[in-house]
Amino acid sequence: MKITFNDALFAVSMDELRGHAALGEAAFQTAVQKNGRGNDFLGWIDLPAEISDDDMKSVEACASAMAAQSDVVVVIGIGGSYLGARAVIEALQHSFRPMLPQQKPTILYAGNSMSEDYLHDLLDVLDKKDYSLVVISKSGTTTEPALAFRILKQHCEQKYGLDNARKRIVAVTDRARGALKTLATEEGYPTFVIPDDVGGRYSVLTPVGLLPIAAAGFSVRKLVEGAVAMRQRLLDAPHFDDNPAIQYALIRYMLYNQGLKLEMMTSFEPKLFYFIEWFKQLFGESEGKDHKGIFPAGAIFSTDLHSLGQYIQEGTRQLFETVLTVENAHYKVAIPADEKNTDGLNYLQHRSINEINHIAQQGTCMAHVDGGVPNIQVVIPEINEFYLGELIYFFEMSCAISGYMLEVNPFDQPGVEAYKRNMFKLLGKPGF
Repeated sequence: MKITFNDALFAVSMDELRGHAALGEAAFQTAVQKNGRGNDFLGWIDLPAEISDDDMKSVEACASAMAAQSDVVVVIGIGGSYLGARAVIEALQHSFRPMLPQQKPTILYAGNSMSEDYLHDLLDVLDKKDYSLVVISKSGTTTEPALAFRILKQHCEQKYGLDNARKRIVAVTDRARGALKTLATEEGYPTFVIPDDVGGRYSVLTPVGLLPIAAAGFSVRKLVEGAVAMRQRLLDAPHFDDNPAIQYALIRYMLYNQGLKLEMMTSFEPKLFYFIEWFKQLFGESEGKDHKGIFPAGAIFSTDLHSLGQYIQEGTRQLFETVLTVENAHYKVAIPADEKNTDGLNYLQHRSINEINHIAQQGTCMAHVDGGVPNIQVVIPEINEFYLGELIYFFEMSCAISGYMLEVNPFDQPGVEAYKRNMFKLLGKPGF
Protein backbone atom coordinates (compact mmCIF):
# COMPACT_ATOMS: atom_id res chain seq x y z
CA MET A 1 0.00 0.00 0.00
CA LYS A 2 1.19 3.51 -0.77
CA ILE A 3 -0.15 7.02 -0.50
CA THR A 4 0.48 9.80 -3.03
CA PHE A 5 -0.53 13.39 -2.46
CA ASN A 6 1.24 15.45 -5.11
CA ASP A 7 -2.17 16.50 -6.44
CA ALA A 8 -2.99 18.10 -3.09
CA LEU A 9 0.17 20.19 -2.90
CA PHE A 10 -1.36 23.11 -4.80
CA ALA A 11 -3.56 23.61 -1.71
CA VAL A 12 -1.07 22.61 1.00
CA SER A 13 2.62 22.80 0.19
CA MET A 14 5.17 20.26 1.33
CA ASP A 15 6.87 22.98 3.36
CA GLU A 16 3.59 23.64 5.19
CA LEU A 17 3.12 19.94 5.85
CA ARG A 18 6.64 19.53 7.19
CA GLY A 19 6.15 22.65 9.27
CA HIS A 20 3.26 20.96 11.05
CA ALA A 21 4.76 17.46 11.07
CA ALA A 22 5.37 17.58 14.82
CA LEU A 23 1.62 17.91 15.42
CA GLY A 24 0.89 14.71 13.48
CA GLU A 25 3.81 12.88 15.06
CA ALA A 26 2.63 13.86 18.54
CA ALA A 27 -0.91 12.63 17.80
CA PHE A 28 0.55 9.35 16.54
CA GLN A 29 2.52 8.93 19.77
CA THR A 30 -0.60 9.72 21.82
CA ALA A 31 -2.33 6.79 20.14
CA VAL A 32 0.62 4.39 20.28
CA GLN A 33 1.46 5.18 23.91
CA LYS A 34 -2.24 5.00 24.82
CA ASN A 35 -2.23 8.13 26.96
CA GLY A 36 -4.92 10.22 25.26
CA ARG A 37 -8.68 10.53 25.52
CA GLY A 38 -10.50 7.24 25.10
CA ASN A 39 -7.34 5.25 25.83
CA ASP A 40 -9.43 2.43 27.29
CA PHE A 41 -10.55 1.69 23.70
CA LEU A 42 -7.13 1.37 22.09
CA GLY A 43 -6.91 -2.41 22.16
CA TRP A 44 -7.11 -2.50 18.34
CA ILE A 45 -3.57 -1.07 18.11
CA ASP A 46 -1.89 -4.28 19.26
CA LEU A 47 -4.74 -6.67 18.52
CA PRO A 48 -3.54 -8.02 15.12
CA ALA A 49 -0.21 -9.12 16.59
CA GLU A 50 -1.91 -10.73 19.59
CA ILE A 51 -4.35 -13.02 17.79
CA SER A 52 -3.21 -16.56 18.56
CA ASP A 53 -3.27 -19.64 16.36
CA ASP A 54 -5.85 -21.14 18.74
CA ASP A 55 -8.06 -18.06 18.27
CA MET A 56 -7.84 -18.47 14.51
CA LYS A 57 -8.59 -22.19 14.65
CA SER A 58 -11.65 -21.56 16.81
CA VAL A 59 -13.03 -18.98 14.36
CA GLU A 60 -12.25 -21.16 11.34
CA ALA A 61 -13.84 -24.27 12.89
CA CYS A 62 -17.05 -22.45 13.76
CA ALA A 63 -17.20 -20.80 10.32
CA SER A 64 -16.64 -24.16 8.63
CA ALA A 65 -19.43 -25.79 10.65
CA MET A 66 -21.86 -23.01 9.71
CA ALA A 67 -20.90 -23.19 6.05
CA ALA A 68 -21.36 -26.98 5.99
CA GLN A 69 -24.96 -26.78 7.19
CA SER A 70 -26.07 -23.52 5.59
CA ASP A 71 -27.02 -22.10 2.23
CA VAL A 72 -27.21 -18.71 3.96
CA VAL A 73 -25.48 -17.17 6.98
CA VAL A 74 -27.31 -14.13 8.35
CA VAL A 75 -25.10 -11.61 10.13
CA ILE A 76 -27.17 -9.60 12.61
CA GLY A 77 -25.59 -6.31 13.64
CA ILE A 78 -25.45 -2.59 13.01
CA GLY A 79 -22.65 -0.10 12.43
CA GLY A 80 -19.27 -1.52 13.36
CA SER A 81 -20.88 -4.83 14.22
CA TYR A 82 -21.36 -5.62 10.56
CA LEU A 83 -19.86 -2.96 8.26
CA GLY A 84 -16.25 -4.13 8.54
CA ALA A 85 -17.15 -7.72 7.71
CA ARG A 86 -19.39 -6.63 4.86
CA ALA A 87 -16.67 -4.36 3.47
CA VAL A 88 -14.22 -7.27 3.24
CA ILE A 89 -16.73 -9.87 2.03
CA GLU A 90 -18.18 -7.65 -0.72
CA ALA A 91 -14.68 -6.69 -1.88
CA LEU A 92 -13.52 -10.30 -2.16
CA GLN A 93 -16.55 -12.23 -3.35
CA HIS A 94 -17.75 -12.84 -6.89
CA SER A 95 -19.79 -9.82 -8.00
CA PHE A 96 -22.79 -12.08 -8.66
CA ARG A 97 -22.26 -14.68 -5.95
CA PRO A 98 -25.98 -15.04 -5.05
CA MET A 99 -26.59 -16.15 -8.64
CA LEU A 100 -24.05 -18.98 -8.35
CA PRO A 101 -25.55 -21.80 -6.27
CA GLN A 102 -22.25 -23.66 -6.08
CA GLN A 103 -20.72 -20.77 -4.13
CA LYS A 104 -22.24 -20.99 -0.69
CA PRO A 105 -23.02 -19.92 1.88
CA THR A 106 -24.35 -16.54 0.82
CA ILE A 107 -23.89 -13.92 3.54
CA LEU A 108 -26.98 -11.83 4.22
CA TYR A 109 -27.44 -9.05 6.77
CA ALA A 110 -30.09 -8.07 9.27
CA GLY A 111 -30.42 -5.66 12.18
CA ASN A 112 -28.88 -2.74 10.30
CA SER A 113 -32.31 -1.17 9.73
CA MET A 114 -35.89 -1.53 10.93
CA SER A 115 -37.50 -1.93 7.53
CA GLU A 116 -40.45 -4.30 7.89
CA ASP A 117 -40.43 -5.08 4.18
CA TYR A 118 -36.76 -6.04 4.34
CA LEU A 119 -37.38 -8.42 7.25
CA HIS A 120 -40.39 -9.93 5.47
CA ASP A 121 -38.31 -10.56 2.35
CA LEU A 122 -35.48 -12.05 4.39
CA LEU A 123 -37.86 -14.44 6.16
CA ASP A 124 -39.26 -15.40 2.77
CA VAL A 125 -35.77 -16.44 1.68
CA LEU A 126 -35.04 -18.26 4.93
CA ASP A 127 -38.24 -20.28 4.58
CA LYS A 128 -36.66 -21.90 1.54
CA LYS A 129 -32.99 -22.10 2.57
CA ASP A 130 -30.95 -23.78 5.27
CA TYR A 131 -29.34 -21.08 7.34
CA SER A 132 -27.34 -20.10 10.42
CA LEU A 133 -27.36 -16.86 12.42
CA VAL A 134 -24.43 -14.83 13.73
CA VAL A 135 -25.74 -12.23 16.17
CA ILE A 136 -23.25 -9.50 17.09
CA SER A 137 -23.85 -7.10 19.97
CA LYS A 138 -21.92 -6.21 23.09
CA SER A 139 -25.06 -5.47 25.08
CA GLY A 140 -27.72 -7.41 23.24
CA THR A 141 -30.16 -4.54 23.69
CA THR A 142 -29.37 -2.25 20.74
CA THR A 143 -32.82 -1.86 19.22
CA GLU A 144 -32.21 -2.66 15.53
CA PRO A 145 -30.21 -5.90 15.92
CA ALA A 146 -32.10 -7.00 19.05
CA LEU A 147 -35.43 -6.70 17.24
CA ALA A 148 -34.13 -8.56 14.19
CA PHE A 149 -32.64 -11.30 16.37
CA ARG A 150 -35.86 -11.82 18.30
CA ILE A 151 -37.72 -12.39 15.03
CA LEU A 152 -35.04 -14.55 13.39
CA LYS A 153 -34.44 -16.60 16.54
CA GLN A 154 -38.13 -17.50 16.64
CA HIS A 155 -38.09 -18.40 12.95
CA CYS A 156 -35.01 -20.59 13.43
CA GLU A 157 -36.50 -22.40 16.43
CA GLN A 158 -39.78 -23.02 14.62
CA LYS A 159 -38.00 -24.29 11.51
CA TYR A 160 -35.37 -26.53 13.16
CA GLY A 161 -36.63 -27.13 16.69
CA LEU A 162 -35.05 -25.76 19.87
CA ASP A 163 -32.11 -28.16 20.08
CA ASN A 164 -31.08 -27.86 16.44
CA ALA A 165 -31.60 -24.08 16.45
CA ARG A 166 -29.08 -23.77 19.26
CA LYS A 167 -26.48 -25.31 16.93
CA ARG A 168 -27.27 -22.78 14.23
CA ILE A 169 -27.01 -19.59 16.32
CA VAL A 170 -23.62 -18.09 17.20
CA ALA A 171 -23.29 -15.08 19.52
CA VAL A 172 -20.47 -12.55 19.38
CA THR A 173 -20.82 -10.48 22.51
CA ASP A 174 -19.36 -9.27 25.80
CA ARG A 175 -17.13 -11.55 27.81
CA ALA A 176 -19.19 -11.51 31.00
CA ARG A 177 -22.30 -9.32 30.94
CA GLY A 178 -25.24 -8.10 28.92
CA ALA A 179 -28.52 -9.52 27.67
CA LEU A 180 -27.00 -11.41 24.74
CA LYS A 181 -24.28 -12.96 26.90
CA THR A 182 -26.91 -14.10 29.41
CA LEU A 183 -29.08 -15.61 26.67
CA ALA A 184 -26.12 -17.30 24.97
CA THR A 185 -25.10 -18.92 28.27
CA GLU A 186 -28.65 -20.08 29.00
CA GLU A 187 -29.18 -21.51 25.52
CA GLY A 188 -25.68 -22.91 25.07
CA TYR A 189 -24.91 -21.01 21.86
CA PRO A 190 -21.34 -21.09 20.57
CA THR A 191 -19.94 -17.73 21.70
CA PHE A 192 -17.09 -15.42 20.75
CA VAL A 193 -15.91 -12.41 22.74
CA ILE A 194 -15.79 -8.77 21.72
CA PRO A 195 -12.76 -7.39 23.62
CA ASP A 196 -13.61 -4.79 26.24
CA ASP A 197 -10.98 -2.39 24.87
CA VAL A 198 -12.12 -2.44 21.23
CA GLY A 199 -15.04 -0.30 20.06
CA GLY A 200 -17.44 -1.40 17.34
CA ARG A 201 -16.03 0.56 14.42
CA TYR A 202 -12.51 -0.71 15.18
CA SER A 203 -13.62 -4.32 15.65
CA VAL A 204 -13.31 -5.88 12.18
CA LEU A 205 -10.15 -7.79 13.20
CA THR A 206 -11.93 -9.37 16.19
CA PRO A 207 -14.48 -12.21 15.87
CA VAL A 208 -17.00 -9.47 15.00
CA GLY A 209 -15.47 -9.38 11.52
CA LEU A 210 -13.36 -12.50 11.34
CA LEU A 211 -16.19 -15.00 11.89
CA PRO A 212 -18.46 -13.77 9.04
CA ILE A 213 -15.46 -13.32 6.73
CA ALA A 214 -14.31 -16.87 7.42
CA ALA A 215 -17.87 -18.16 6.93
CA ALA A 216 -17.86 -16.54 3.49
CA GLY A 217 -14.81 -18.65 2.64
CA PHE A 218 -12.01 -16.09 2.83
CA SER A 219 -8.68 -16.27 4.64
CA VAL A 220 -8.83 -14.41 7.91
CA ARG A 221 -5.20 -15.37 8.48
CA LYS A 222 -4.09 -13.40 5.42
CA LEU A 223 -6.33 -10.49 6.46
CA VAL A 224 -4.66 -10.36 9.86
CA GLU A 225 -1.21 -10.79 8.27
CA GLY A 226 -1.85 -7.63 6.26
CA ALA A 227 -2.88 -5.73 9.37
CA VAL A 228 0.18 -6.98 11.26
CA ALA A 229 2.44 -5.85 8.40
CA MET A 230 0.91 -2.37 8.35
CA ARG A 231 1.06 -2.11 12.14
CA GLN A 232 4.78 -2.89 12.09
CA ARG A 233 5.39 -0.50 9.21
CA LEU A 234 3.74 2.37 11.11
CA LEU A 235 5.29 1.59 14.49
CA ASP A 236 8.74 1.45 12.89
CA ALA A 237 8.26 4.90 11.31
CA PRO A 238 7.27 7.53 13.91
CA HIS A 239 8.14 10.49 11.66
CA PHE A 240 6.08 12.23 8.98
CA ASP A 241 8.38 11.48 6.04
CA ASP A 242 8.11 7.69 6.49
CA ASN A 243 4.66 7.15 8.01
CA PRO A 244 1.71 7.15 5.56
CA ALA A 245 -0.89 7.30 8.36
CA ILE A 246 0.63 10.51 9.74
CA GLN A 247 0.89 11.91 6.21
CA TYR A 248 -2.73 11.20 5.40
CA ALA A 249 -4.04 12.49 8.73
CA LEU A 250 -1.96 15.66 8.54
CA ILE A 251 -2.94 16.47 4.95
CA ARG A 252 -6.60 16.07 5.90
CA TYR A 253 -6.11 18.31 8.94
CA MET A 254 -4.43 21.05 6.90
CA LEU A 255 -7.12 20.96 4.21
CA TYR A 256 -9.80 21.06 6.92
CA ASN A 257 -8.25 24.19 8.39
CA GLN A 258 -8.40 25.77 4.93
CA GLY A 259 -12.16 25.33 4.95
CA LEU A 260 -12.45 22.03 3.07
CA LYS A 261 -14.89 20.30 5.39
CA LEU A 262 -15.94 17.39 3.19
CA GLU A 263 -13.88 14.39 2.08
CA MET A 264 -15.15 12.48 -0.91
CA MET A 265 -13.70 8.97 -0.88
CA THR A 266 -13.97 7.49 -4.35
CA SER A 267 -12.89 4.39 -6.22
CA PHE A 268 -13.13 3.13 -9.78
CA GLU A 269 -13.67 -0.39 -8.39
CA PRO A 270 -17.33 -1.15 -7.49
CA LYS A 271 -16.24 -3.97 -5.18
CA LEU A 272 -15.00 -1.30 -2.74
CA PHE A 273 -18.45 0.27 -2.26
CA TYR A 274 -18.86 -1.18 1.22
CA PHE A 275 -15.26 -0.45 2.13
CA ILE A 276 -16.14 3.20 1.55
CA GLU A 277 -19.24 2.72 3.72
CA TRP A 278 -16.99 1.35 6.50
CA PHE A 279 -14.64 4.33 6.06
CA LYS A 280 -17.60 6.72 6.38
CA GLN A 281 -18.63 5.21 9.69
CA LEU A 282 -15.08 5.03 11.01
CA PHE A 283 -14.27 8.68 10.39
CA GLY A 284 -17.75 10.16 10.79
CA GLU A 285 -18.37 8.59 14.19
CA SER A 286 -14.80 9.19 15.37
CA GLU A 287 -14.23 12.81 14.30
CA GLY A 288 -17.68 14.37 14.33
CA LYS A 289 -17.79 15.88 17.81
CA ASP A 290 -17.74 19.32 19.46
CA HIS A 291 -18.89 20.84 16.15
CA LYS A 292 -15.65 19.66 14.53
CA GLY A 293 -14.65 17.13 11.93
CA ILE A 294 -14.58 16.41 8.21
CA PHE A 295 -17.81 15.05 6.75
CA PRO A 296 -17.01 11.70 5.04
CA ALA A 297 -18.84 11.02 1.78
CA GLY A 298 -18.31 8.44 -0.92
CA ALA A 299 -18.79 7.68 -4.59
CA ILE A 300 -18.06 4.89 -7.05
CA PHE A 301 -16.70 6.04 -10.39
CA SER A 302 -17.22 6.09 -13.21
CA THR A 303 -20.90 5.47 -12.29
CA ASP A 304 -21.17 8.56 -10.08
CA LEU A 305 -19.27 10.76 -12.51
CA HIS A 306 -22.58 10.92 -14.34
CA SER A 307 -24.35 12.25 -11.24
CA LEU A 308 -22.01 13.74 -8.61
CA GLY A 309 -19.22 14.38 -11.10
CA GLN A 310 -20.65 17.74 -12.16
CA TYR A 311 -20.80 18.95 -8.55
CA ILE A 312 -17.30 17.72 -7.73
CA GLN A 313 -15.96 19.48 -10.81
CA GLU A 314 -17.73 22.83 -10.56
CA GLY A 315 -19.76 23.01 -7.35
CA THR A 316 -18.95 24.80 -4.10
CA ARG A 317 -15.23 24.44 -3.32
CA GLN A 318 -15.70 22.76 0.04
CA LEU A 319 -14.31 19.30 -0.60
CA PHE A 320 -11.20 17.26 -1.29
CA GLU A 321 -10.96 13.78 -2.73
CA THR A 322 -9.30 10.56 -1.58
CA VAL A 323 -9.14 7.94 -4.32
CA LEU A 324 -8.82 4.24 -3.49
CA THR A 325 -6.80 2.90 -6.41
CA VAL A 326 -6.44 -0.80 -7.29
CA GLU A 327 -3.55 -1.34 -9.68
CA ASN A 328 -4.29 -4.82 -11.04
CA ALA A 329 -7.43 -6.72 -11.95
CA HIS A 330 -7.67 -10.46 -11.31
CA TYR A 331 -9.10 -11.29 -14.73
CA LYS A 332 -9.06 -10.07 -18.32
CA VAL A 333 -12.07 -9.50 -20.58
CA ALA A 334 -11.21 -9.10 -24.27
CA ILE A 335 -12.69 -6.29 -26.35
CA PRO A 336 -14.12 -7.98 -29.45
CA ALA A 337 -13.31 -6.80 -32.97
CA ASP A 338 -16.02 -5.02 -34.94
CA GLU A 339 -15.36 -4.53 -38.62
CA LYS A 340 -18.03 -1.84 -38.96
CA ASN A 341 -16.81 0.04 -35.86
CA THR A 342 -20.28 1.54 -35.46
CA ASP A 343 -19.56 2.58 -31.87
CA GLY A 344 -16.14 4.00 -32.75
CA LEU A 345 -14.34 1.88 -30.17
CA ASN A 346 -11.84 0.02 -32.37
CA TYR A 347 -9.10 2.40 -31.23
CA LEU A 348 -9.32 0.72 -27.79
CA GLN A 349 -8.73 -2.85 -28.96
CA HIS A 350 -5.06 -2.92 -28.03
CA ARG A 351 -5.88 -1.94 -24.43
CA SER A 352 -7.32 -3.96 -21.53
CA ILE A 353 -10.50 -2.92 -19.71
CA ASN A 354 -8.41 -2.39 -16.59
CA GLU A 355 -6.04 -0.09 -18.47
CA ILE A 356 -8.98 1.91 -19.82
CA ASN A 357 -10.40 2.14 -16.31
CA HIS A 358 -7.09 3.51 -15.00
CA ILE A 359 -6.89 6.06 -17.80
CA ALA A 360 -10.45 7.14 -16.96
CA GLN A 361 -9.30 7.57 -13.35
CA GLN A 362 -6.23 9.53 -14.42
CA GLY A 363 -8.31 11.84 -16.61
CA THR A 364 -10.87 12.33 -13.83
CA CYS A 365 -8.25 13.19 -11.22
CA MET A 366 -6.58 15.64 -13.60
CA ALA A 367 -9.92 17.34 -14.25
CA HIS A 368 -10.80 17.55 -10.56
CA VAL A 369 -7.40 18.97 -9.64
CA ASP A 370 -7.73 21.52 -12.46
CA GLY A 371 -11.13 22.35 -10.97
CA GLY A 372 -9.58 23.10 -7.58
CA VAL A 373 -10.20 19.77 -5.80
CA PRO A 374 -7.13 18.54 -3.86
CA ASN A 375 -6.56 14.88 -4.59
CA ILE A 376 -5.00 12.14 -2.43
CA GLN A 377 -4.49 8.59 -3.71
CA VAL A 378 -4.29 5.46 -1.57
CA VAL A 379 -3.00 2.65 -3.78
CA ILE A 380 -3.04 -1.13 -3.35
CA PRO A 381 -1.66 -3.63 -5.89
CA GLU A 382 -4.84 -5.72 -5.99
CA ILE A 383 -7.89 -6.62 -3.95
CA ASN A 384 -7.07 -9.55 -1.68
CA GLU A 385 -7.19 -10.34 2.02
CA PHE A 386 -3.66 -9.16 2.76
CA TYR A 387 -4.04 -5.72 1.20
CA LEU A 388 -7.47 -5.22 2.72
CA GLY A 389 -5.91 -5.99 6.11
CA GLU A 390 -3.30 -3.34 5.43
CA LEU A 391 -5.95 -0.81 4.45
CA ILE A 392 -8.07 -1.51 7.53
CA TYR A 393 -5.20 -0.92 9.93
CA PHE A 394 -3.96 2.10 7.97
CA PHE A 395 -7.33 3.85 8.16
CA GLU A 396 -7.87 2.91 11.81
CA MET A 397 -4.54 4.47 12.78
CA SER A 398 -5.08 7.50 10.54
CA CYS A 399 -8.47 8.04 12.15
CA ALA A 400 -7.03 7.93 15.67
CA ILE A 401 -4.32 10.45 14.69
CA SER A 402 -6.92 12.70 13.07
CA GLY A 403 -9.14 12.66 16.15
CA TYR A 404 -6.30 13.57 18.45
CA MET A 405 -5.21 16.42 16.20
CA LEU A 406 -8.77 17.76 16.34
CA GLU A 407 -8.67 17.37 20.14
CA VAL A 408 -11.71 15.09 20.28
CA ASN A 409 -12.11 11.59 21.68
CA PRO A 410 -11.95 9.34 18.59
CA PHE A 411 -13.44 6.37 20.42
CA ASP A 412 -16.80 7.49 21.81
CA GLN A 413 -20.05 8.41 20.08
CA PRO A 414 -22.24 10.40 22.48
CA GLY A 415 -24.21 12.01 19.65
CA VAL A 416 -25.55 8.63 18.52
CA GLU A 417 -27.50 8.38 21.77
CA ALA A 418 -29.63 11.43 20.95
CA TYR A 419 -31.83 9.70 18.38
CA LYS A 420 -32.17 6.69 20.67
CA ARG A 421 -33.47 8.80 23.58
CA ASN A 422 -36.08 10.44 21.36
CA MET A 423 -37.07 7.12 19.79
CA PHE A 424 -37.45 5.41 23.17
CA LYS A 425 -39.56 8.29 24.50
CA LEU A 426 -41.83 8.23 21.44
CA LEU A 427 -42.17 4.45 21.68
CA GLY A 428 -43.06 4.64 25.36
CA LYS A 429 -40.10 2.63 26.63
CA PRO A 430 -40.13 2.48 30.45
CA GLY A 431 -37.79 5.08 31.95
CA PHE A 432 -38.01 7.44 28.96
